[in-house]
Amino acid sequence: MDSNASLQSEQAGAGLLEIERDAYGVRGVVRLTLNRPDAFNALSEALLDELHRTLTGIAQSDARVVVIGGAGRAFCAGHDLKEMRAAPSLDYYKMLFARCSRLMMTIQHMPQPVIARVHGLATAAGCQLVAMCDLAVAADVARFAVSGVNLGLFCATPSVPLSRNLSRKAALEMLLTGDFIDATKARQLGLVNRVVPLDAIDKEIAELASSICAKPVEAVSAGKALFYRQLEMGVEAAYQLAGQTMACNMMEASALEGVQAFIEKRAPNWPR
Repeated sequence: MDSNASLQSEQAGAGLLEIERDAYGVRGVVRLTLNRPDAFNALSEALLDELHRTLTGIAQSDARVVVIGGAGRAFCAGHDLKEMRAAPSLDYYKMLFARCSRLMMTIQHMPQPVIARVHGLATAAGCQLVAMCDLAVAADVARFAVSGVNLGLFCATPSVPLSRNLSRKAALEMLLTGDFIDATKARQLGLVNRVVPLDAIDKEIAELASSICAKPVEAVSAGKALFYRQLEMGVEAAYQLAGQTMACNMMEASALEGVQAFIEKRAPNWPR
């Protein structure tokens, strides 16, 4: 696959974040690469803000899928500890973690599915970023940990998405020990969807993104929103919301065409 054909590449935030549009040769796929390889792509304040700004813009665009990865050897090693230690005050730390949480919620609230491309190390807030992405594809050499406890700092904010992806006991074991798990274990626990050899990760992501892009945009965006909203509800309320969502979805032109195509035993011709 020629990823250089008809692609638009740009850099933002003084090179902190690389942006590639129509990535993998798939129209509508935006690939974001954290670009602090010498710092293992640690989430500095500037990178947090740039990633948030970029995702907010993408959410309002016609992009279909977002892929987040990292440059160099690591996916993301979490917060920039040197930066954190430079200004130790309660107000500063409250502000910092609020900015990080804002970024994480932006991923969940945007209509496009977000895929984490985990080719290497993902620790602390980097592991949190993997857990917050809607889907995750990992290379078999990737490793994961929420290791703040080893520094005397319980990974409280990473515990939020981790406890919503893994079982309670599995999540708490990672949080209390700070131990690393490999990609295979991460898949078994539910942190990532797929594990492939490193040299096959982009092919795997391209196929996954292409499959999503082939579906009607209304169904994908409404489905993502419904999925997260119903998770926070009781079963009865969740069914009520799901029923309303399906009823509205059935009135969309794409659903009417899809059902009719099924009845007529032909491929659907999705409305543009």
